[in-house]
Amino acid sequence: MTTEAKFAAANKKVGTDVAKTGAKPPYTFRTAISLLLLAGNILVAAIYFHLINP
Repeated sequence: MTTEAKFAAANKKVGTDVAKTGAKPPYTFRTAISLLLLAGNILVAAIYFHLINP
């Protein structure tokens, strides 16, 4: 394998058809939903193990 082949991009057109808007991915929304689901899971586990008796 030549050094040019080692360091050359596999396909130079990769990602050219993706819109470059500069927008951030919605990680805050995903994080909030994940924390809400985790809190619900912990609540159900606490009820199951009789740490909370409703």
